[in-house]
Amino acid sequence: MPLQLSKTLLARSLTLALSGALAHNAVGAALEEIVVTAQKNEEMAQTIPISLVAMDAGNLEKQGVTNLGELPHSVPNLQITPAPSNAASLRVYIRGVGNFDDQLTQDPSVAVYTDGVYVGRSQGLASEVADIERIEVLRGPQGTLYGRNATGGAINFITKAPEIGAWGFSQSFTVGSYDEFRSRTMINMPLTDTVALRLSYAHAEKDGFVKNEGTGADTFGSKDRQAIRADLRWQPNEQWDVRYSYDQSDIEDTAMYFVPGSMHGNESRPSKSRTNVNNFQPSDIQVRGHQLTANWEVSDDLAIKSITSYRTLDNYDYQDYLGFFVVEDDLHQKQWSQELQAVGSAFGDQLQYIAGLYYFEESGDGVIKSGAELRDIDIKNSAAAVFGQATYTPAALNQLHVTVGLRESKDKRKASLLITPTPADGISSGKGDKDFSNFSPSLTVAYDVSEEINAYAKVSRGYKSGGFNVRPSSAARFSEGFGPEKLTSYEIGAKTQWWDNRIRLNTAVFRAKYEDIQINTQSDPNNAAIADILNAGKATIDGVEVEMTAALTDQLTFGLNYGYLDAHYDKIINAAGADVTRDFIFVNAPHNSYIANIDYDIASTPIGDLRANVNYSWQDDQFTTTSTKQGKWSADSYGLLNARLTLADIPGLPAGKLRVSVWGKNLEDKEYSVIHAPLFGGYRVFGDPRSVGVDLVYEY
Repeated sequence: MPLQLSKTLLARSLTLALSGALAHNAVGAALEEIVVTAQKNEEMAQTIPISLVAMDAGNLEKQGVTNLGELPHSVPNLQITPAPSNAASLRVYIRGVGNFDDQLTQDPSVAVYTDGVYVGRSQGLASEVADIERIEVLRGPQGTLYGRNATGGAINFITKAPEIGAWGFSQSFTVGSYDEFRSRTMINMPLTDTVALRLSYAHAEKDGFVKNEGTGADTFGSKDRQAIRADLRWQPNEQWDVRYSYDQSDIEDTAMYFVPGSMHGNESRPSKSRTNVNNFQPSDIQVRGHQLTANWEVSDDLAIKSITSYRTLDNYDYQDYLGFFVVEDDLHQKQWSQELQAVGSAFGDQLQYIAGLYYFEESGDGVIKSGAELRDIDIKNSAAAVFGQATYTPAALNQLHVTVGLRESKDKRKASLLITPTPADGISSGKGDKDFSNFSPSLTVAYDVSEEINAYAKVSRGYKSGGFNVRPSSAARFSEGFGPEKLTSYEIGAKTQWWDNRIRLNTAVFRAKYEDIQINTQSDPNNAAIADILNAGKATIDGVEVEMTAALTDQLTFGLNYGYLDAHYDKIINAAGADVTRDFIFVNAPHNSYIANIDYDIASTPIGDLRANVNYSWQDDQFTTTSTKQGKWSADSYGLLNARLTLADIPGLPAGKLRVSVWGKNLEDKEYSVIHAPLFGGYRVFGDPRSVGVDLVYEY
């Protein structure tokens, strides 16, 4: 693991901060606690026996995270890369487990939720969230508590609820490099003594760093996004809390630019495209969602919760593949879900439990146009589950906590595919109809060694249903479909606090046994629209996560998070009975990654409080294609240095608070690849170059 965090700004900032700390010679303040709902109850993140990273709105702002795609630079063992078709569609991996494609007919390995509602498709995941309170990343299989089973983990977006009886307002503006402009507006209005309305709006736009020398849209990789949220909350008494919300996202980004190259080439980040680009078009993505959540406090020992949701997705993608041909995806999806939860306690709080029922239904259709070929798709899926989890703490040994979780899942999947013109094999259509079921248990034993040290051991199982592949090498292979994948995780960990809660050190060591893995493999190196999916035998993933935060003084906080992965396939047997284990490798699973953070309150001045944040994230090289038949394609290791200087609590306002920040991302202007693949002999997609900007935020 390289330990060169930075040759410039990070080292200087650390030296300055430590010097200031020694000069003040002050006693450090205790670290703040973050309340999370990862286990459906409000709990301190430090007390939950799971590998969890929680970031509140303040931390997200300091680290410049405005959407899901920017989160990996803050969470070790989380990899998120754009899909080649559109940067707003994301490939999300946790601990080496994720999806390589963004198909309507394949469930994600990492489940994404907004206020407890499962978001079924990866298209549009990079959309703006207008009013976020915090993000929780749960690493490892999530089989017993969440609406949809998942083998890799879960990412929870929690939005800010309307506040009863209080007016509130906030407005932020951002301007930056490449004509970046961002605006966020929020107003909280008390309508009556029991009803409040919260309205939020976000707009973001930015030019891409590759100018289009052909015709059509001006730049590759541009952003044009809007998000609206309306949230109505009713609290008629202490027992009831009812919340209805509507969210809407519109995305008109342009696709990323593909740089021709080879497996071991030294391509440079371009500033302009080829001249043979013809009528390049932006994407057109609309996401809509309705949600009704009702909480009923039946008694001091029992609460009932209902989550009802309806969401729609309209997704048009346009990608120019190196000037050889264009692929257009025009997809539509709608989903409905209902979840009921009972959360309670018994036997004098010795038993804490949650039990629930879940139902999910989705339908969709679409057309994939690749050159002269059209692929028409139709889907209809449903999923049902009963789940529960209970934690027992013996009266005679209240340091011991034993948690048992159970989940029974049933999935039904139907799909059809029509290919025109008729392909060479003479089969132009296929239909599939498959049912799947799974039982996923979990067991956790936690022990409070002291008030500052909590240790745990956990065994859990996750499952992802099978499905159908809309990009098969033949319609016959579409009808065959693919089966479910399963993962069993063994984990031991400890959450510790030292020095009067001024140092926090959390560790987790895990081994995952992976079976029947759904692997996307590029069947035709000259056709991006063809990629078969197979269930690939067995694999083992070993890993470590270490997270340390230290409040060294009242002014200085330092954080260092590290992730390690060793993922390899144990055995893969193909349809002909041959051992092809050597033909496959894990993608998006770098051996080492780490993030270092420094927060330093420099001084209180007559014009406001001056604060600095420096963030450095680094990750190893990682493979970017699953099959080795065309060689081992990888993205090289890289590190990104970001920094922010903030003047907060600026005086002179009659009401509210004002702060202004100057920031920089990728300050060393590193050239790094986010995609490197063998299509048409090879291509790369580069990450963003250095950018700088200013934020202005007013809150009342």
